[in-house]
Amino acid sequence: MAELKRQMLSGEIRPGERMPSQRQLAQHYGLARATVREVWFQLEAEGLIESRHGAVSRCRNLLACHLDMPLEGVGDNPDFQLQVLEARAALEGEAAYYAALRATDEELVLLAREHDQMQARSNGGETTLVKAKADLRFHTMIADASHHMLIISFSQIFYERYFNAIYGVLNRTLIRHGRYPDGIRAQHASIHQALQQRDADAARTAAREHILYTRRQLVDVE
Repeated sequence: MAELKRQMLSGEIRPGERMPSQRQLAQHYGLARATVREVWFQLEAEGLIESRHGAVSRCRNLLACHLDMPLEGVGDNPDFQLQVLEARAALEGEAAYYAALRATDEELVLLAREHDQMQARSNGGETTLVKAKADLRFHTMIADASHHMLIISFSQIFYERYFNAIYGVLNRTLIRHGRYPDGIRAQHASIHQALQQRDADAARTAAREHILYTRRQLVDVE
């Protein structure tokens, strides 16, 4: 159980991620199924995993039951959108920093693929909603690659709760420019390059500047 806890608290097993089956754990650790079941029940009792009859078990977001983050209904308010961007600048800067240090080689490959698809998509005919979801998927992948349980957990809650505000910022920016501003594309590229080079300080700076650049775009619209 200690090893599973370590993996969950270190972000190796991410919030919302499917847990190994009891059979897989028994085979991996050479334990009896009865022993694994006892461990499983203890993890459930401690609120670390969520199991449903007939469904897979998943690692729980340990912050979800402790954070009440209302105001999701004010996503079109410019002042609130600015606050969301300011919080994102801090959050995503730290996510990029730790992702540069801790991402696996496989995760960097997936991030590179997602970055290339996002860059190609930015000039396509997709709706703003599709572009907003794609943009956020890139940043979510960076948070996941940080292998930092608190950053991953908070990012999941923050992005879900305030997606309307994030979407609203992009919508207003695209209405003004008719496309992604060149600065946004360049910032994405800078984040991507710093991550691939595992330059943590540059990744933090690029991620923060990307969000603060977007904030300036919003202020200029007003």
